[in-house]
Amino acid sequence: MIEINLLPGARKAKRGRAAKVDFGAVFGNLSAKIRDPYLIGAIASVVVALLAVGGMWLYQNRRVASLTERETVAVQDSTRYAAVIAQRSAAEAQRDSVVRQINIIRAIDGSRFIWPHVLDEVSRALPPYVWLRQLNQTSAVSNLSPEIEAGLSGEAKGKSKLAAQADSAAAAAGTLTWRIIGQTVDIQAMTRFMKQLDASPWIENVQLTKTDLVILQPGNKEATEFTLDMKLQQPDSAAIRLVPLKILVR
Repeated sequence: MIEINLLPGARKAKRGRAAKVDFGAVFGNLSAKIRDPYLIGAIASVVVALLAVGGMWLYQNRRVASLTERETVAVQDSTRYAAVIAQRSAAEAQRDSVVRQINIIRAIDGSRFIWPHVLDEVSRALPPYVWLRQLNQTSAVSNLSPEIEAGLSGEAKGKSKLAAQADSAAAAAGTLTWRIIGQTVDIQAMTRFMKQLDASPWIENVQLTKTDLVILQPGNKEATEFTLDMKLQQPDSAAIRLVPLKILVR
């Protein structure tokens, strides 16, 4: 029986569709190539590089987001507390000014009532049959300004250690000392005067430096002239009596 194909190429197309790809051979060739160590190393390097780049990119993005958020919060806090910081700075400036003024007042007022106390203690300790002829200050008089005494001047702050030690020694040497020259007709009265001076909370280191016999006129009577040196003592706070100041205004 003879068959005639009236559609040329139909059989060929049918055969083409029926053709199959040999995947086994393809995978066999790939497996053979993959066994090459250099190729495996190259592929592994590319994979590791891609993973590293991806990880760094994610880390940097998270880091940038975190820093941006922190910057936003910091700017908001700075704006919010700007007024509070300005008020605090103004309050600290006022406090420093008040402290400076108080220190200057203390430096001025610290030695203002020393001599009234000294004279009051000497007068209280003076016994009968003893009279005074002289009472003189023997220590150097300080010519420092109140700012320097209070330690508030720029010169005092900028001094070296050696200069500070010299100032400290000068301050120690500048402690108030004075000398009393008196006369008495009773040696026991002079001894009692020295003991009472030494018992005062404002006076210390009472020393008898000189005694002489003198003739008093009129009457040509003999007397003992004595010289006492003493030093100011800082009294305890319990020995200082504070009295309120009252001023009557008419």
